[in-house]
Amino acid sequence: MPSKGWFNLESAGGMIPETQFFEGDSAFKFLGLTRTQRLYGFVGCLIIGFALSLLGSILLFLGQLGSFAVLYTIGILVSLVGTGFVIGFASQIKLMFKPVRIIATVVFLGSVGLVFVGAFVLKNEILCIIFVIVEYLAYAWYNLSYIPYARSAVLKLVGMN
Repeated sequence: MPSKGWFNLESAGGMIPETQFFEGDSAFKFLGLTRTQRLYGFVGCLIIGFALSLLGSILLFLGQLGSFAVLYTIGILVSLVGTGFVIGFASQIKLMFKPVRIIATVVFLGSVGLVFVGAFVLKNEILCIIFVIVEYLAYAWYNLSYIPYARSAVLKLVGMN
């Protein structure tokens, strides 16, 4: 079988057991997408979301605070939509609000809202940057909850355990 290059999700998708990520109904099941197409949708949403967030961040440093808040938030939302291709929105929400993740989820979602407050109400670039940092820390803490013992390892690494 000839290689399709370095960006070949079909071969990577074969390494993921069907039951690991695709147990529930995808939010896009009605489209009749194959597993490979859903992986492409997921990766595409991540790339587009990252690009929008990066563009918004550049606008922040150019002093366009309102444009930053809008593009940055749209970027985050597009990235989150990508999970609908893999596990579905209902499953994602259930996982987000499990007791082990509830604090990280609330801090993450709250900081997304606070970016808007910092941009449109307070009109303060420094606060926007702080809220973005808090958002990324909460998102990282949220993601660590999926890896066994990862949170404990990070706490030990920073001397808090």
